[in-house]
Amino acid sequence: MAGENDERSPLLQNGQANGHEDRDDEIVDFSKEDEENPRNWPKGRKFLNVGIIAFMAVLSPLASSMFTPGIAQIAEDLGTTGDVIVGATTGFVVSLGIGPLILAPLSETFGRRKLYLICFSIFALLQIPTALSPNAESLIVVRTFSGFFGSVGIANGGGTISDMFDPSARAGVFGWYLLGPLLGPTLGPLFGGLIVQYLNWRWIFWILTIVCSFNTIIGFFFLKESYAPAILEARKQSYIHSSSNASKYRTANQDDRPFRTRLISSMSRPLKILFTQPIVLTMAIYQAILFGTTYSLYTNFQSIYGSLYGFNTTQVGLMYLGPGLGFMIAVWFIVPRIDTVYNHLSEKNDGNAKPEFRLPLANIGAVLIPLSLFWFAWTVEYEVHWTVPLISTVFFGLGQITILNTVQNYYIDSFSKYAASAIAAGAVFRSIVGGILPLGAPALFDKVGYGWGISVFAFMAVALSPAPLLFYRFGERVRQRFAIEL
Repeated sequence: MAGENDERSPLLQNGQANGHEDRDDEIVDFSKEDEENPRNWPKGRKFLNVGIIAFMAVLSPLASSMFTPGIAQIAEDLGTTGDVIVGATTGFVVSLGIGPLILAPLSETFGRRKLYLICFSIFALLQIPTALSPNAESLIVVRTFSGFFGSVGIANGGGTISDMFDPSARAGVFGWYLLGPLLGPTLGPLFGGLIVQYLNWRWIFWILTIVCSFNTIIGFFFLKESYAPAILEARKQSYIHSSSNASKYRTANQDDRPFRTRLISSMSRPLKILFTQPIVLTMAIYQAILFGTTYSLYTNFQSIYGSLYGFNTTQVGLMYLGPGLGFMIAVWFIVPRIDTVYNHLSEKNDGNAKPEFRLPLANIGAVLIPLSLFWFAWTVEYEVHWTVPLISTVFFGLGQITILNTVQNYYIDSFSKYAASAIAAGAVFRSIVGGILPLGAPALFDKVGYGWGISVFAFMAVALSPAPLLFYRFGERVRQRFAIEL
């Protein structure tokens, strides 16, 4: 995205760029009031774009957990066990994390719109063979590919919002957009439970086919390209076609490195950040434990509430609303305070802002996560009335979204230009761990019971809970010591 100075420059200007001092090039750029500049779009167009990509970002995580209430029915129908069917969730969630490592750099090469439409069209079509799966092996394979292509909304949503909104107006929009990927896994089992009880598990994927296809069709008609370099490249090509001297046109900040070099550099950056930055690695582990805990609980809600409390599939689906309510409470009352605390601490520091000023509210989540897990574990173990463990999941959801939002903002402030790569690094790690941990959860619960089994996750959360406080105190020193060239 061109910077503010670039956006105020003339539509075409004579000059040199990127080391071409000997050339009299015409620089293709946005003018100050350029209507094609995504930041100058009317609000209606911006929010239509946000709505389409936000729906994509909801649907793929929704699909990740939508069939969990029907695991027993699917296993019986395909002649296997529930533990094997959980592998379909693992494959999907792992691919959901790997996808952004590839799709985010590709969107910066070919533009956002093409990636959204191509990938989500494939995602919609892959729901058909999923619905027709004759055995567990085909179900797992198709779901794994489905997760990769479905990750496009998560991979590029933050970048698209950054394309269209100035920093002063971006945080609020991003906060509500981020709610989608978290609510998706929460609402999925509710809808899936209703479908499984009244129709059949295969109808989960037929309905997903219809809804995802509808969203894709809307995208073909109304989704606009928002990535400035792609828009300027298209404008440059139009000038070239109408000019006898094609070589004189260049886009602002045009990168003349070979395509392969640029692509390799972009795609290697997230992993470089992950494994060289202790802050990113630690907070990525923290998020991974949270996601692993979430999916371990979600994939076992049916056995917990069905076996211990005698709930039917629909009633089990309603239990997923507990974390969802926690998400909503956090977005309304806690997430907006992240900026408030950040601005207050910056003022106290003589107006000098630091990324660490984003972290104080993370301590709320650091306390609520283990507390709610111990609460849920032992009330379920002793079969206390179902409302008591349900309330604990509200606090779990509240703590989860508080941690996630503070960490994402911390990444953005710490890495600024390469924030997307830092976020992608955390995403792949948490998705891989989040997909693998649930595989061992049923055996753990069978061996030691729900009390000690869920407490294992709580103890891991306790071990990581000092991280926000430590990085608030020592984060700046750590960042300076491990600074890297990107």
